[in-house]
Amino acid sequence: MSKKHPVVVVTGSSGAGTSTVKKALESIFHRQKIRSVIIEGDSFHRYDRAGMQHRVEESNRAGINFSHFGEAANQFGKLEELFRTYGENGTGQKRFYLHNDDEAKLQRERLGIDCATGEFTPWEDIEPDTDLLFYEGLHGLVKTADIDMTRYVDLKVGVVPVVNLEWIQKIHRDSKERGYSKDEVIDNILRRMPDYVKYITPQFSETDINFQRVATVDTSNPFIARDIPTPDESFVVIRFRKPDIRNTDFTNLLSMISGSFMSRRNTIVVPGGKMGMAMEIVLMPIISDLMRRRDRACS
Repeated sequence: MSKKHPVVVVTGSSGAGTSTVKKALESIFHRQKIRSVIIEGDSFHRYDRAGMQHRVEESNRAGINFSHFGEAANQFGKLEELFRTYGENGTGQKRFYLHNDDEAKLQRERLGIDCATGEFTPWEDIEPDTDLLFYEGLHGLVKTADIDMTRYVDLKVGVVPVVNLEWIQKIHRDSKERGYSKDEVIDNILRRMPDYVKYITPQFSETDINFQRVATVDTSNPFIARDIPTPDESFVVIRFRKPDIRNTDFTNLLSMISGSFMSRRNTIVVPGGKMGMAMEIVLMPIISDLMRRRDRACS
């Protein structure tokens, strides 16, 4: 961990709501004039889109489990190295994974090189003189026999829906946006489950704060759900690992977020439609404290 160069991690699987907390943090950074370097988890995958498809097909033929969630498909060591070097001296390397044509066009114009959708840009040094590093993706808090990213992270945030809700979101997204059949999506969920249990789920025991969306409608069979439950059809359970250390003022949180209540001494529950606002209210004082510590360390 680092006072001069703090590292903030938001980890959660695709569709979990990490983009919501990313927007909340970017809003905080903007208001507090914090210069952040943003790292996308997809950029530390080991294979581009074509290479990943080839490896999946090859593994399927060999009867081997292989998925984006697992260690074999990702550069865990390089991500841990980035967290370490940034914490030590504010340096490191990043790249971009190009999800779509718009992103590819933007990077072609910026770099002046040919790059296409589904590929990575070349590794490049992160911009100098930033205040903090912000990572958002699948694996920001992974621990294995050889890797422990948590030791270099100053603020650990998890974003995860209950698993049935997560499956509903994935089935609808992959079917409607990516053209997969429901059976193909279900097969993909089952194929990735061992890696999900081994690498994704344990991270949420390492977080300082977890945001978990829970539906208030029936999701007991996610494979037949016609719609994704809306934010207003859900609650968000916010769990603080050590509220006393973060000086969390629950009385203030309850007064600021209408409809909220406490379910345990370290847990507050808020209406799903107020998830973004709750994230800003919860995270603002913590980020401010990181910046005050940074200013004192740098003075």
